[in-house]
Amino acid sequence: MEVETKSTEIRCQEMSKGGLAYEVILAEPVGVPVPRRADSPEKTPSVEEIQEKLKAAEERRRSLEASKMAAIAQKMAKIEEASRIRSEQTNNFIVATKEALDAKMDSHEEKREAYINELRARLKDHLEGVEKTRLTLEQQTAEVYKAIEDKMNTAADKRDENIKKMLERLREHEEQVRKVRAGNHERFQQLESAIQDKLQQAADRRLQIEAEQREKLRNYNNKLAEVRSVITTKMEEITKDIEVKLTTAEQNREKEIQKKLDFVKKEERRAELVRQNKSARAESEAPTSG
Repeated sequence: MEVETKSTEIRCQEMSKGGLAYEVILAEPVGVPVPRRADSPEKTPSVEEIQEKLKAAEERRRSLEASKMAAIAQKMAKIEEASRIRSEQTNNFIVATKEALDAKMDSHEEKREAYINELRARLKDHLEGVEKTRLTLEQQTAEVYKAIEDKMNTAADKRDENIKKMLERLREHEEQVRKVRAGNHERFQQLESAIQDKLQQAADRRLQIEAEQREKLRNYNNKLAEVRSVITTKMEEITKDIEVKLTTAEQNREKEIQKKLDFVKKEERRAELVRQNKSARAESEAPTSG
């Protein structure tokens, strides 16, 4: 069977300046067989592409894990730095407290020694005054005895009366001396007792201050232990949370890989079915064309 072929005629005519007009004359329709378009196979990802995608996903996961571990390391470094600073502050506080306590004890000891020395100086001055008074009284007594003797020598007629008066005065004087000595002794005992009381009070106060400082240090150490316990618990919780997240990420990654492998197998089965259909179609068309 011969098929007539007639070409299509196209005529071109310039109608106006700068413009063209085309006249298209179509030929008679002829029985030209229409070529059959081949089926285009669907594009399926290859194993290399899937492996590259899995490798890229693995690299992204490792990068994410590395960034998380870096953030965790930074947090741990901050926690360790805070713990170190807290330890330094604690040590500085203990040293400062000890130095302040020692300085306070030294100052208290110096004040106590100064007070005792002042009391001793006052007592010494008082005793010196008592000694001067005694010497003055003894001198006056000697003068009285001398006056009595002089008067006895010069006034025999009034000797007895004068002797009585002088003896009376002497007894009064001796009584006054005895009272002064007794008063001085009592006052000395009172001063000595007051000094001992002050010393005992200072010792008791020092023991009380030391006990209070020890109690403060013990409370501070207890608070420090509680803070360290809280930090340790927090670190354990963070570590446990990180382990759970890493485990979950690993499980999700395995699930994703399994999904992709299932998809690859599915695509391979589909490609195999397409190849089988093409082969069957080619075999069925072969006798017809022959």
